[in-house]
Amino acid sequence: MLQAICGLIGGSDTVSESFLLICDDLPHTVVLTDAGPRAIEIVKLLHRQTGLSLWHCKSLISKLPTSILEKVPEEVATAMVAELRAVGASAHAEASQ
Repeated sequence: MLQAICGLIGGSDTVSESFLLICDDLPHTVVLTDAGPRAIEIVKLLHRQTGLSLWHCKSLISKLPTSILEKVPEEVATAMVAELRAVGASAHAEASQ
């Protein structure tokens, strides 16, 4: 089957590139939509996970909805969303192009 695909596409290099494009995980963006009642906990979590200053994290949550992480693997985005929800925030991960 793979040889048939190679013949149709025009070479094994093209096929491997095509498979990489299909199999690669799309980058994800974590969007914070509501900080919830424990804003200080959210600021601390963002500071710990992103390395941003506390001031920058506080300014991020004052402009909701906002992107917290961009172009990260799905696993990282899902983990961040779970941590944000655990401290009372509303967040979601979306595939970015």
